[in-house]
Amino acid sequence: MTAAPSVLGVITAEQVVQTARSIAALQDATGGIPWPEGHVDAWNHVECLMALTVAGLRDEARRGFDWLVRHQRPDGSWPMKLVGGEGVEAGGESNHAAYVAVGVWHDLLVTGDMDFARSMWPVVTKALDFVVDLQTTRGEIVWERNAAGEPAPYALLTGSSSVHQGLRCGVLLAERLGDPQPDWELAADRLGHVLTAHPEAFADKSRFSMDWYYPILGGAVRGAQATQRLELEWDTFVVPGLGARCVSDQPWVTGAETCELVMTLDALGDDERALTVFADMQHLRHEDGSYWTGWQFVNGKHFPHERSGYTAAAVILAADALSRTTPGSGVFRDAGGQVFRDAGDQQVRITGECGCERAHA
Repeated sequence: MTAAPSVLGVITAEQVVQTARSIAALQDATGGIPWPEGHVDAWNHVECLMALTVAGLRDEARRGFDWLVRHQRPDGSWPMKLVGGEGVEAGGESNHAAYVAVGVWHDLLVTGDMDFARSMWPVVTKALDFVVDLQTTRGEIVWERNAAGEPAPYALLTGSSSVHQGLRCGVLLAERLGDPQPDWELAADRLGHVLTAHPEAFADKSRFSMDWYYPILGGAVRGAQATQRLELEWDTFVVPGLGARCVSDQPWVTGAETCELVMTLDALGDDERALTVFADMQHLRHEDGSYWTGWQFVNGKHFPHERSGYTAAAVILAADALSRTTPGSGVFRDAGGQVFRDAGDQQVRITGECGCERAHA
C-alpha cells in the first residue's frame, strides 16, 4: 500500500490520514459523501473518493464507487442533487458525469486494480457517452440536460474544462482496457480548441476564480498561454497569506479553490508558488483534521460556518500532487498530456469543425 502523502513543513502523512478520516466520517449508510447541507452530487463525491484512495482508505472509497453504480441513470447521468438516495434536482450535469472517468482512472493509477476498473467500465462508458451527446457543433459541451431531456442553451467554462479532463482520462482508461473510444478523443480535441480559442462560447462567470484557472487545471490550456492567463488575474484572486478568493468581488478565500490553484501551479511546474499558496491556506485546518470551507477576511469569520468534505479532499489531492507520493499524483498535471501542439502554442489538435480561421489554417 502506498504511504499517504506529506508536504515538508506544511502537512504530515499522519495529518493527511486524519483529514481523510474526517471525510469518511461524513459518508452515509448508502456510501454517499454529502455536502454540509446534506445533498450529494457526483462531482464532489468523486473528488472525495479520490482523496480517500490517496490516503489508503480503500474500503470507504469503494463503498463510494458502489454508490455511483447504484445511482447512475439509464442515460448515463446522475441527478444534480440527491438526498437520502433520491434525486431532488433531476437535471444531469455534464461535468458531474465526466468526472467519474477521472475518478476511475485515478483509482487504477493508485491501486493498479484492473479488475475494479473493468467493473466500472460500463459506468464510465455510459457517463461519457451522455457527455459527448451534449457537445455543440462548435465544440463546447453544454452544462446540463434538464429533467425533460432538453440540453441547456449554453456552456460553462469551468464545467467544460473539467469535462475536458474527464474525456482525456476516459481515453486513457479505454486504451488501458483495450476498448478504444475515438469519439471521445475527437470530442476532447474539439472541446480543447474551443476552450483555448473561443471564450465567447461560454457564459460569463469571470468573477469566479474557477473560470480563471480551470482551463489550465483541466488540461486544455498549457504553455505560454497558461502562464499569461495566470499572471493576468493573479492579483485579482490571490490574497497573500490566506489563499485564493472564490469570487473577485468579495473578501472571501476558500480552501477548495485555493488547493485547485495549487494543483494548477503544479501542473505548470511553478513549484515555489504552489507550495506557498498551499501553506497559506492551512489556517483553514480544524484540530480534527477537517477544513473550513472559507474565511471572510474583512469580518474575520469562517464563511460559510461549515467544514466540507470536498475542501478536505482538495487538500489531500494537492498534497499528493506536490509530494508526488502516489502513482495518481499527476492526474491533473497530466490532464493535457494527450493533446497536440500547433504553431501558436495552443495545445489542442485543431479539427476545423468550429469554422474559425485558426481551425482551417
